[in-house]
Amino acid sequence: MNNPHIAIAETLMDIEKELRNLRLWEFEMIAEEAFMSVQPFAVDTMTFPQWLQFIFLPRMYFLLDEQLPLPSNSAIAPMAEQYFSGLNLHSSSLIAHLQKIDGLLTIQVSS
Repeated sequence: MNNPHIAIAETLMDIEKELRNLRLWEFEMIAEEAFMSVQPFAVDTMTFPQWLQFIFLPRMYFLLDEQLPLPSNSAIAPMAEQYFSGLNLHSSSLIAHLQKIDGLLTIQVSS
């Protein structure tokens, strides 16, 4: 694995840590039907933190582990900003990590 992949993996771990710190990490699997969504971020079947936990993080870890191509376009931070804007949570650190992952994915594609 080259350095951009290591930076991406570290940032994914930071995202998971922040979800746990904010008490948004779920310890039980959500219903299987929730994974049937065809909407961006599965907005019709999951909360944004659930999407991060159950779809985004596992998919990214899988791509890294298997050394498969990573997404070439990432715009997760704007969705996070929108989702958390109405909530009384200290989500700035989580949003910063999501901004970082957006940037890292863009950099690795242009490298």
